[in-house]
Amino acid sequence: MADDPDNRQLSRTSMQTVRTLEGYFAASAPPRWMERLASVDNAIEREELELGQAYAALRRRYAADPDGFAAAWRRRLEGWEFDPDVNVLIGQHNDWYPIERRLPFDLRTRDYVLVNGRSYRRPLLSAEWALERFPPVLGD
Repeated sequence: MADDPDNRQLSRTSMQTVRTLEGYFAASAPPRWMERLASVDNAIEREELELGQAYAALRRRYAADPDGFAAAWRRRLEGWEFDPDVNVLIGQHNDWYPIERRLPFDLRTRDYVLVNGRSYRRPLLSAEWALERFPPVLGD
């Protein structure tokens, strides 16, 4: 019977630990909030990279025409195809992150506490979001 792999002895610590479904899920790695946050941040980074390339190309094209650049950049953003799945994922992150991370609530601000000095929320991708990152001005 000693060679039987199903006849294993449990350690004393294993026998004293309460086994729960919640503990099983909490021990799995990585947690869902972490996977979702990585996906959101990667998608935002990809979008910023694509926008930055389009922005730089228009800046070169309209280098001597600030008004033309501003109008062309706004038109470009109005037609920009932001991935709707990314915005759904961002919405899920904004809704579930504080709950999944069990963030404390700050009664003074009536909001969840900051994470590393900033809000846990991520902005939805839109033309307004892009204009904040890439303003329609030629000056540096």
